[in-house]
Parts: sequence; C-alpha cells; structure tokens
Amino acid sequence: MVSDALEGDVALVTGASSGIGAATARALAEEGAAVALAARREERLEELADGIKSDGGEALVVPTDATDEEQVREMVEETVEELGTLDVLVNNAGVMLLEPVAEADPENWQRMLDLNVQGLMVASQAALGHMQEQGSGDIVNLSSVAGRKAYAGSSGYNASKFGVTAFSEALREEVADSDIRVTTIEPGAVDTELAEHIPDEDQKEQIEGMMDEMEPLRPEDIARSIRFAVTQPTHVDINELLIRPTRQEL
Repeated sequence: MVSDALEGDVALVTGASSGIGAATARALAEEGAAVALAARREERLEELADGIKSDGGEALVVPTDATDEEQVREMVEETVEELGTLDVLVNNAGVMLLEPVAEADPENWQRMLDLNVQGLMVASQAALGHMQEQGSGDIVNLSSVAGRKAYAGSSGYNASKFGVTAFSEALREEVADSDIRVTTIEPGAVDTELAEHIPDEDQKEQIEGMMDEMEPLRPEDIARSIRFAVTQPTHVDINELLIRPTRQEL
C-alpha cells in the first residue's frame, strides 16, 4: 500500500540487494518515493524492483560497486538523469570483517575503509551538489553501535564506523544553514547477511552466539527508523538514532 509522505521524491539506496538496504527501499517506496536501487548483485536488485513495481511503486536498478569512485558518481548521475532529482540518499552498503589486530589481514581493513567509509563519503559528496542546487535533501548514513563503542576483535570495523559517525556530524554542521539534513543510523545486532562474511571463526561464533541469546533487530526495524527520519517536517533534523535490540547489553 503506497502512501504519499514522499510523493514526488526520489530516494537512492546503496546496498539494496538484501537486508537493511532492501527493506529501506521498500519502506521508502511505500511512502511514495521513486527508488533507485544500487548494489553489485543486479539479479537481486531486479527482483526487488519488480516487487516494488507490482505494489504500485517506481524503481530504478543501478548496478554499482560502491568501492569504485567512478561508479559511485555515475550511480548518482544516473539516478538524477532517469528519475529527475535526488531527495534522499541512504548510504547503507557495508561489510563487517571482524578479526583481532594481531591476526588481521590488512586487506580486510582496507576493504572496510573503502566500502564503509570512502564509498559513503564519495556518494555523499556526489549527492550534495544536487541537493544544494535544489536547496533540500536528506543524507542518511548507516553507522553502527560499533561507531560509538569499541570492541575487542572489532578494531577495523570500529575504525570504519567511528569514521562514518564523525564524517556525518561534520557534514551536518557544514550544511546546517540549509534545508539539507544529515542523519546517522547506528544499529545494534540485526539479523542480516553481515555476519556471514566474518573471516575469523572465533569472532563469527561469538556474534552468532550473541544473536541466539536475544531477539535481534530485523531489517524492517531499521527501515522504519530511516523512514521516520526522512519524513519529518523540514525544520526537524534527526541527527542520530542508536537502535539496539531490547536485550542487547553492549
């Protein structure tokens, strides 16, 4: 059922092929936004787009490697060219490669920095020009509870997510004299594919054990929070949302 809170708006969601990204794309489409879907897995994006369209929404598939600066800038330009504008950017693409410092592969650190931070920063910069020209817009950046609290075994991921949180606040201050809003979303434990890619088996088992001991958040829980932030009146900027499962202690 499509409502009209975002009728006429265009939203671009990265990491839209699964999890929080896919749920967010559906939630924004339900509010009336035309949604550009970006990720590497084109087949999954096409399936998501078909579902949105069958529910009465509008969706554009934009296959993108968010670690490639040229592709990220082209992603933004294609969204504007095909859908006419860009009102909401949700930087959701990310990876969590947990390893102790002494045993970590520096290539995994670099991968997290390239995707979680650099890709997000480039997308924000590319979108910002369009939003400044039209005088409004929302940039929503996915950080994490790991962007507030450091954990043993999570140093590289912590560094990337602390970076997202810091970048987002600096950007918010830079555009505070306009109607461009910046929101940082900081999820705790969410039932997504993220943990499947953890290279360290001890860290992977620890995360899986933590998830088994509680009812984790669902991607739709985070999507509702993003929808809440971007549907506020123009003078209201939800700067940060830290969202944990009720039974998550840390």
